Amino acid sequence: MKLAFLDDFKLGVVAGDKVVDVTDVVKNIPRLEPQDVMRGVIERFDALKDRLVDAAAKGHGKPVSQVRLRPPLLKPENIICMAVNYMEDGTLPEPAPMNAFMKSPSAIIGDGDTMVLPDMAASVFEGEAEFAVVIGKKASHVQAKDAMKYVFGYTNFIDGSARGVVPPTNVFYQMKSRDTFAPIGPYLVTADEIKDPQKLAIVLTNNGTVMQKFNSDDMAHKIPRCIEWVTSIHTLLPGDILATGTNHRGLNPFMDGDKIELTTEGLGTLHIKVKDKHKRTWARITRLKHKESGAQGVHTPQTGGKYMK
Repeated sequence: MKLAFLDDFKLGVVAGDKVVDVTDVVKNIPRLEPQDVMRGVIERFDALKDRLVDAAAKGHGKPVSQVRLRPPLLKPENIICMAVNYMEDGTLPEPAPMNAFMKSPSAIIGDGDTMVLPDMAASVFEGEAEFAVVIGKKASHVQAKDAMKYVFGYTNFIDGSARGVVPPTNVFYQMKSRDTFAPIGPYLVTADEIKDPQKLAIVLTNNGTVMQKFNSDDMAHKIPRCIEWVTSIHTLLPGDILATGTNHRGLNPFMDGDKIELTTEGLGTLHIKVKDKHKRTWARITRLKHKESGAQGVHTPQTGGKYMK
């Protein structure tokens, strides 16, 4: 099942190119805000599933193109992002040590929304193509062999990043938790629809050009191990997000006016725009192409706009 919020955060079920409003099914879930509704659905899914399926089958669907899809998870209590969690197309000799960081829930935006590049000195702005695991039940000290029982579903995730932050202290916090730096969606896909999350094609395009193209089978630390490690540190709750990392070789500068599309196999396509009032520019080149050119540094240098050195 593909669960979505539409327009003013009505709960919907997406089928093909249509979405059906099923809010009547969840009207008794206590709520203060949309996150309470989706968390309630996740926690009560076994009891609600048949009613949601029935409501979706009988309801009058609207074309997805005629509604505004909102973030399927508006304010999860935890957004955990795995760091350096791909083998970079098999080019790394061994997995990097397991590492992660937290991202502020206020960073979340949804399909059709805009990532706003902040007024700050940064060497480049990038967005990492990822997909995220959505936790289905309270998880603490979970063993890897049991970890997939705690997965409710999956969604596309773009990890917005401001590189080269000055001063270089609390780096992950400064570079990752900016407002609008966690686009997700367009919907939440339940785990039963994804046969093997460790074999998903992931493609990110920038203005129609493919920049990142990789497969989740290149993931260094697989999903069960990530869940095991994270829950050994702190508890994850229903509706929490665990982003699984990216292949860095295709990372490319995000600039004003860019139209970004992220498609993960089975999870639909997430569309966002990029806005930068300072009109900063970089060469339109991936990290891999920059490296192959023999140029210095990890990524292409800034070519115009505010804060240019």
